[in-house]
Amino acid sequence: MNCGNLLFRALSSLVALAPSFAAAADRPNIVIIVGDDMGYADVGFNGSKEIPTPHLDALAAAGTKFTNGYVSGPYCSPTRAGLLTGRYQTRFGHEFNPSAAKSAGLPLSERTIADRLRGAGYRTGLVGKWHLGSSPDRHPNSRGFDEFFGFIAGAHPYLPGQGPPIFRNREAVKETEYLTDALGREAVAFIDRHQKEPFFLYLAFNAVHTPMEAQEERMAKFAHIKDTKRRQYAAMMAAMDDAIGGVLAELDKTGLSDNTLVFFFSDNGGPTMATTATNGSINAPLRGSKRTTLEGGVRVPFLAKWPGKIPAGKSYDLPIIQLDATRTALVAGGADQADDKTLEGVDLLPHLTGKNAEAPHEALFWRFGEQMAVRKGDWKLVKYDPVVDGGKKGATDLRLYNLASDLSEEKNLIAEEPEKAKELHAAWDEWNKSNVPPLWGQNEGKAEAKNKKGKAKRRATAAAAE
Repeated sequence: MNCGNLLFRALSSLVALAPSFAAAADRPNIVIIVGDDMGYADVGFNGSKEIPTPHLDALAAAGTKFTNGYVSGPYCSPTRAGLLTGRYQTRFGHEFNPSAAKSAGLPLSERTIADRLRGAGYRTGLVGKWHLGSSPDRHPNSRGFDEFFGFIAGAHPYLPGQGPPIFRNREAVKETEYLTDALGREAVAFIDRHQKEPFFLYLAFNAVHTPMEAQEERMAKFAHIKDTKRRQYAAMMAAMDDAIGGVLAELDKTGLSDNTLVFFFSDNGGPTMATTATNGSINAPLRGSKRTTLEGGVRVPFLAKWPGKIPAGKSYDLPIIQLDATRTALVAGGADQADDKTLEGVDLLPHLTGKNAEAPHEALFWRFGEQMAVRKGDWKLVKYDPVVDGGKKGATDLRLYNLASDLSEEKNLIAEEPEKAKELHAAWDEWNKSNVPPLWGQNEGKAEAKNKKGKAKRRATAAAAE
């Protein structure tokens, strides 16, 4: 074959590839930011006056706030499993936080959003909390993430030199900064390194999960808050807001803001009931707590921003769930497969732009051990942990609430609306047919109780020694 023919074939190949190159250039960068154990009332865009969150408020002003934004579980790891797979985690047994067993964690049968986006040409990175398994084959670098900086377990101290290792990929590193600041630093560095290629960044803060460890200089800004735990919480929230501000500033600095899809939400509601490791959060006007299927456990602060694609300064009031963030990102990134029936979220863009005026979901569902819930329209049928009401652990009988008139879930209407309760229960039963038994038991509650008992014993010992 002569040189002319070779040159012709090479040029023809480039012409054939040109549309795909253009498509790749048009795809957005994707940043999903997750807070940990945040109170619904503790952000400015939800009305907080006590804890300023200027950077999150700016994100809300530049994008859309979801007033009925939910997560698929009231617990840290299950919500993350749902986010990464785009599926209700009860479909594959990730109902509770993983046990200490090496085999526990996000099942290897599940494809992650990082797997899918990397396959579509994205550079993928996780900064922060993993909490989806500790075995080598469940490590973030084995689950689709090119780069990882953070920790493997469900909680970690914030002050340097404490707790389990911080990892860069699979190598333990020495970290000298306050952890929330370090996570913000690493997220900024990831964006800087990959500004010339499409990237997916999953920024998973452990703030404001216990332990309550805040810097004195940030604590001083909240001297007006007399309760020590609440003051620590406020300082930890401020640190996370500052870190998010740094990420948003880096997107502006690199000229990437206009072509970056950003989601932000908390992994569950604030832990406010006695059997949780409380952090000083407030979920009002919602009732309930982390580890319950009441609104306070599963309705969370939730934002999305993509200039020119998602309306700015708007509120979207129909119910959505974090599984939708997964599907929306996959569609935007060209990694969605419409015939993949495992994905259960929906692409939110047509709903946010008004092209589709229908509700994204006919109903949303939850199963968490003995607890359950289904929301259909304004109606919610729920069994929840009675510890919220001062009772014993387990689950209540069925309760029916109309959230349009009773956001705090205080007036049980099941006696007045038995047919509505039957309708919702039938929908939940049908959904539940596709769930599987939990792969492991509900362990974190025991761990939290043991931790609280140990702390109380240490305090008593210290007091006796004084």
